[in-house]
Amino acid sequence: MAPADLPVARADRHLEDYPPGAVLVYGPIAVDEAGIVAFGRQFDPQPFHVDPVAAAAGPLGGVIASGWHTASLMMRLLVDHFLPGKAGLASPGVDELRWLAPVRPGDSLWLRVSVTEARRSRSKPDRGLMQTFNEMINQRDEAVMTVKTMVLMRCRTAGPDIALESATTT
Repeated sequence: MAPADLPVARADRHLEDYPPGAVLVYGPIAVDEAGIVAFGRQFDPQPFHVDPVAAAAGPLGGVIASGWHTASLMMRLLVDHFLPGKAGLASPGVDELRWLAPVRPGDSLWLRVSVTEARRSRSKPDRGLMQTFNEMINQRDEAVMTVKTMVLMRCRTAGPDIALESATTT
């Protein structure tokens, strides 16, 4: 997988810089056993996340990352590479979070973000909503997690003079 990014620097991005239909790729981010166990101990202390010996004897055949750890790795890639530096306002939520395959020590994950919609608010034309479909992909090109996200952000111009188009959602 090769990185692909938007032409505008992250620090300068606004809603208009995220065209519907754009597909961006960021990564890789390495996953190791120490990180899996540390995250698991703090946030999700199930045996298959924190005890390599018990996990090896269990049905998963070894320690695996918590799904929330995988989601946190995705968030790291989004913040470091995709989300706007100053124009971001908040996120009203996510939809359809799915953990599709285990993430194991030694995996290398990539984030593929597809912009499915970017539209200006009718009631507050200085801002708008972007929707994305995010896939965390391992080194074998397998999707290990998918999620649809929404981000509120500022527009570069406050007027309704710039029309943003919507793409069909994934």
